[in-house]
Amino acid sequence: MNTTYQAKAVVLEKPESIVLSDLQLSPVTETDVVVDIEWSGISTGTEKLLWSGRMPHFPGMGYPLVPGYESVGKIYQAGIRSGYKPGQRVFVPGARCFGDVKGLFGGAASRVVVPASRVIGVDSKLGPEAVLFALAATAHHVTASEGSQQPDLIIGHGVLGRLIARIAVLAGKSPVVWEVDADRRTGAIGYEVIDPKADQKRYYKTIVDVSGDASLLDTLISCLAPGGEIVLAGFYDAPMTFSFPQAFMREARIRVAAQWQPKDLLAVKNLAESGRLSLDGLITHHASPHQADQAYRQAFSDKDCLKMVLDWRTLQ
Repeated sequence: MNTTYQAKAVVLEKPESIVLSDLQLSPVTETDVVVDIEWSGISTGTEKLLWSGRMPHFPGMGYPLVPGYESVGKIYQAGIRSGYKPGQRVFVPGARCFGDVKGLFGGAASRVVVPASRVIGVDSKLGPEAVLFALAATAHHVTASEGSQQPDLIIGHGVLGRLIARIAVLAGKSPVVWEVDADRRTGAIGYEVIDPKADQKRYYKTIVDVSGDASLLDTLISCLAPGGEIVLAGFYDAPMTFSFPQAFMREARIRVAAQWQPKDLLAVKNLAESGRLSLDGLITHHASPHQADQAYRQAFSDKDCLKMVLDWRTLQ
């Protein structure tokens, strides 16, 4: 096809320096789709670490880069071997189509070129809520492996914690959620959110931590039932250590939940489109890409901001 396009994209030039830039996109191949992005979410986990410069190094890391792995848009052009048609709405978990500018995630742009195998069709009735598919897939992956149990205790009531709790409720569980911020203890349906200091139970079979706090491990082990499991589902930029004796006495298991898989994305798509998994009440703020620097700073610092979404339609 050899067609090339330009796009406006959020570029993280260096830590704490965000600009909106015009970038040349990679040529389109027969197996690619060109997607006009409508909405993209800002991650307060991994993207905050990228923005602050505290992200541990791994392949693809570096500056300048285009962030964003929570994007939704409509196909503008479809390669003849892509299996898609123009006009279809799709979820885009990032793109690498910006030449010398790294696309570590690459979804925060007005237009992207991405292999068709990377996107997934989205029911148009979901609108911007579909940007939450990546977090929902992450939540699903926490308990998707063989032998995994739904959580009895979840640490943190941000978007990921809420999605893990909602999936647990669908599975018949009624977990307890610890949240230190009183303003974030609202919005629970089918489960309880409490101040950790008020918890009198302190013996949980399965604990899922999404706080990202590397210092909590000993506290969580002290609350674990014998033979129980702690699942680390946040992203931690500091080494994690624990005292061996109490872990030994409980015969504790510690598991790290890795990146979601395509089957997790398909599972949450089906749950959301069927109406079983509600994505309501999780997006709290919207901004224009022209306000990207302010939007990212607010997403990372404002405790009332659960999820910030950039509305790329404002550029059209």
